Amino acid sequence: MMETLKKEGKTATLYRAKEPGKPLIILNNYDGDGSSVLEEAEKLGGQDFNLLCVGDLDWNHDMTPWYCPPLSPRDTACTGGADEYLQLLLEEILPECLKRVDGAPPHIGIAGYSLAGLFALYALYRTDVFARAASMSGSLWYPDFREYAFSHEMKRKPDRLYLSLGDKEARTRNQYLKTVQENTELIAGHYREAGIDVTFEMNPGNHFRDAELRSAKGILAIV
Repeated sequence: MMETLKKEGKTATLYRAKEPGKPLIILNNYDGDGSSVLEEAEKLGGQDFNLLCVGDLDWNHDMTPWYCPPLSPRDTACTGGADEYLQLLLEEILPECLKRVDGAPPHIGIAGYSLAGLFALYALYRTDVFARAASMSGSLWYPDFREYAFSHEMKRKPDRLYLSLGDKEARTRNQYLKTVQENTELIAGHYREAGIDVTFEMNPGNHFRDAELRSAKGILAIV
């Protein structure tokens, strides 16, 4: 069953699990209500779970931890509003969602693609709410994020992490984007050394290929 709520311009769509007491996964989404991702998850035959998809995001602001200049003349700057959005998510959106799911979720996970994948990992350093996280084609090229991940402690040790990347994503001349595979592999290794259960998966194609399928695979990995 689907239910929609709005908070400060964001649209949150809740897909309730078939059975009570199932995990809750929060997906921050660039476009759409998450239905296409849920369809892909159902095709894969995954477990039953609650999905909360948050859309209508100010993408380059809400999903980024600090300022980053435009990557190209046609691009726009990232303005570092992640802490502000996370507060809205935790204090207003999530509590309303938990009132509507059937039974208490055994764990809450956070997932995202691209900049939302970056946000999913960053959130682990800012709150202890999330027990699991999935970063699909995460923007781990983001300036200074690798250093941040290495030098800061997460608020809680997650019991499962999933990272993925397209095998052509690092094939670019852009000084930032070309570091994405190296950074992702190093960050995955850093988390493994910390004793975290980490899955790192390479997918065929560039950043924009099979986004819904990759998102579904990541979500199912942390359910």
